[in-house]
Amino acid sequence: MTNERVSDSTRESLKLLRQGLLRLHKTLLDLERRDYERARGRIGNSYEFLQLVLKDPWFDWLHRLSELIVQIDETLDPHAETPATEADASALIERAKTLLAPAETGTEFQKNYFLALQQSPDVVLLHSEVMKLLGR
Repeated sequence: MTNERVSDSTRESLKLLRQGLLRLHKTLLDLERRDYERARGRIGNSYEFLQLVLKDPWFDWLHRLSELIVQIDETLDPHAETPATEADASALIERAKTLLAPAETGTEFQKNYFLALQQSPDVVLLHSEVMKLLGR
């Protein structure tokens, strides 16, 4: 399994995981935007929000999820210089499981994710969906 190219079924699983992670990411961004605006005032426009997401420490924890989604995109890229393997796909799935393990005393992402789960039923529902995709 280690050097085999990504199978069609694994590719489809990664596509579904990617879609679930994108929905989760958007919901987490919306939640963080709401909290940011409560603490620091209204964000004027989409460009300003994008700049905050990219550069403001408030949103930094979400970069781990963004990076994972990008890595899945790269693995799914049919024009990649080096074709992805089943081992690559398995590593991404394990990384997703580790990242999305909420913990009060874990990594920065895990701690913030734990808090988001406490604050938002939408995050809880999306977390459940993604966990099903991950086989948990």
